[in-house]
Amino acid sequence: MANIASAKKRVRQAKKRTLENNKVKSQIRFSIKKFMEAINAADSDGIQARLKETTKIIDKAASKGVIHKNAAARKKSSLYKRLSEVNTAS
Repeated sequence: MANIASAKKRVRQAKKRTLENNKVKSQIRFSIKKFMEAINAADSDGIQARLKETTKIIDKAASKGVIHKNAAARKKSSLYKRLSEVNTAS
């Protein structure tokens, strides 16, 4: 354990940031899951709404530095790819 006050503060800050980052990552996973459920249900209005919501959450996480910008682009790309597959299958 840290003995210096500034090091102790860093430990406290790291814990807080880790909790917040995990919360945001969980929101991303949940949002992607809801998008996939909308695709499986073939709900066209729901798909568009979920896609918009999911990309917003992913972009916000990338801008805050929770996930890397390339990881955000990869996640969004995979969402759009799934949407494209559904549209061509119809």
